[in-house]
Amino acid sequence: MADALTRDAVHRDGAFGDGADDGVGRVARRGRDRRRPRRRPFALVLRVVVIAYLVLLVAWPLSLVVQHTFEEGTSSLESILTDPATRQALWLTVRVAVVSVLINLVFGVGMSILLVRYRFPGKRLLSALLDLPLSVSPIVVGLALVLVYGKSGGWFGPALEDAGIKVIFSTPGLILATTFVALPLVVREVVPVLEELGTEQEQAAASLGASAWQTFRRVTLPGIRWAVVYGVVLTLARSLGEFGAVKVVSGNLLGRTRTATLVVEEKYLNFDKGGAYATAFLLALAAVAAIVVVAIIRPEETES
Repeated sequence: MADALTRDAVHRDGAFGDGADDGVGRVARRGRDRRRPRRRPFALVLRVVVIAYLVLLVAWPLSLVVQHTFEEGTSSLESILTDPATRQALWLTVRVAVVSVLINLVFGVGMSILLVRYRFPGKRLLSALLDLPLSVSPIVVGLALVLVYGKSGGWFGPALEDAGIKVIFSTPGLILATTFVALPLVVREVVPVLEELGTEQEQAAASLGASAWQTFRRVTLPGIRWAVVYGVVLTLARSLGEFGAVKVVSGNLLGRTRTATLVVEEKYLNFDKGGAYATAFLLALAAVAAIVVVAIIRPEETES
């Protein structure tokens, strides 16, 4: 009799236990189902729109430039690379871009540290002014530089001319214009990374006796290095492709201030479309190659 009662109790407990377990399992499964992200049609539509936008606005036009460049084989490229005037323009563009990148690199890193690590009156105004080159037309930038550094009526132009320094219609003017239009790119890449990095490690290094330069070189710079690299790449791409401001301050003097972008315009207007496409292809190739190389060599752990 006792054995029968025991078997009945075990049977009832097992039945209730299994039922309870099943109920808990169903609740847990429903919770997981609710937490599981659902693929919504809106996400798919948004993805298609973004891809179509990039294809129509970037990929397709660039592919057409490449197509027209090699429409007749490599003859267009060979033509511009054997033309002394075009080679000189390409070399001038590279020199101006490199100098502009170096200036913006030093200025951008220093300005980023100033904006993130220090408090001072007018900080917000200074941060807003840094975006001015992105909002003002490059033509306006060129005219402003002429008004400041021009020989006739410029604020500093006559004095600089008397000192033997010519800015407008010369290489220094090209460097000034290119540097101005690419000014914010390094700053806007470095500032968010500096803010995320914080000051704990820098304070620890200072407490251990490290100088300001040692702290920057061993603590700050390694933390922002990839932001600096991306800022440099964007600045290089922007400098290589600058047209409006350069056109105003250069005077488009053959063999002296004619850059590659001005060569593209001249060849296109003179119906040498093959030469125009080939020159534009070289400029685009340099910019895209720099971005692709950085994206490949960048460590995966920094992509979070």
